[in-house]
Amino acid sequence: MPTETQDHTEIPADLTPLSWSATMGGIRVHSGPGTLSEIGELVQLLGGRRPLIVTDPGVRATGHPERAVELMGAESSEVFIFDGVAENPTTRHVEAGTEYAREHEIDLVVGFGGGSAMDCAKGINFLLTNGGKMEDYWGINKATEPMLPAIGIPTTAGTGSEAQSFALIAQEESHRKMACGDEKARFAHVILDPNLTVSAPRPVAVATGIDAIGHAVESYVTLKRTPVSRLYAREAWRLLVASYLESLADPGNLAVAGQMQLGAHLAGAAIECSMLGAAHACANPLTARFDIPHGIAVGVLVPHVVRFNSAAVGPLYDELVPAVQDLMTLDEGQMLAPMSGGAVVASLIETLVRGGSVQNRLRDHGIDRETLPSLAEEAADQWTAGFNPRPVGRQELLDIYEAAY
Repeated sequence: MPTETQDHTEIPADLTPLSWSATMGGIRVHSGPGTLSEIGELVQLLGGRRPLIVTDPGVRATGHPERAVELMGAESSEVFIFDGVAENPTTRHVEAGTEYAREHEIDLVVGFGGGSAMDCAKGINFLLTNGGKMEDYWGINKATEPMLPAIGIPTTAGTGSEAQSFALIAQEESHRKMACGDEKARFAHVILDPNLTVSAPRPVAVATGIDAIGHAVESYVTLKRTPVSRLYAREAWRLLVASYLESLADPGNLAVAGQMQLGAHLAGAAIECSMLGAAHACANPLTARFDIPHGIAVGVLVPHVVRFNSAAVGPLYDELVPAVQDLMTLDEGQMLAPMSGGAVVASLIETLVRGGSVQNRLRDHGIDRETLPSLAEEAADQWTAGFNPRPVGRQELLDIYEAAY
């Protein structure tokens, strides 16, 4: 017979520890505040003596990479930093980083920053170990030689590139993005330390958070979706939708920042399994031609792609609704319950985009309607268009642009 107790201590609803480690998709993930302190041990575990941190000037200015150098110093003979990464890295950035890495005889690569740093780090690893140029690895599993061990440390809750084996690198002249994927390019370890994301400037947090939400929604319904990708994407959607606006209002809240960071990582893991769709196919030309931040372009387009796709995969969007039942009202008191799943998802994303003070019409971002046909031509050539659950060609993509205009 159980003994009555007078202990009325309230038990928190979520008993998940703040810090944990687990292997997901072949990557060992170390999550929680302060996990950056594990970097020295991980470098030693991977046998790195001359590691290279690949980052950008903005992240370097935060002091986080220098902190990582201090933590690695005890285990490495020397640590180097290449901070020549720019947003949407091109072959030029990868080649410069590769030259730097060769000069310093690097034996381990650390991607430290947003998706651009992660992609550039993977690109450097391709060229440093296998030679040639990035175009040689456009596609899947084209590297023939082993690659250096690598660690991913994201400083944004956005692309989820640290969970993926693909490097997205643009050609320097055309700015066409190349997806260069190889399991050997995957990070062996990933550190998800929310202390690193709270210093991100608000515009970066807005754009990367929207991008992550788009990843969760698109990867959930693609033609390549699997039970595993849907598991990752559904949990990512739950975490991101619940945390996005709160993370912008209270960026120093490590618990919320951690939820965003994990949600972005899970969405990235879903992409690794299932790819993306028409929203990213339409977003890439906008970024390449008009310098619209990638996440903003995705946020403008995803709701319209969801509505377009609902005719083919409406029941899948229905499955995402239970995760947002506690967000029962949208703008002007509109109720979620009577709406279809696709309508709920699309309207909620529009609400989140506006909540980040982002205009959600293409015309508000300086796009002329006359450019839409040529944008649709370029979008039709994007690799992600082929994974959209409802077939899209030039005309369908033009219709999506028109709807978003």
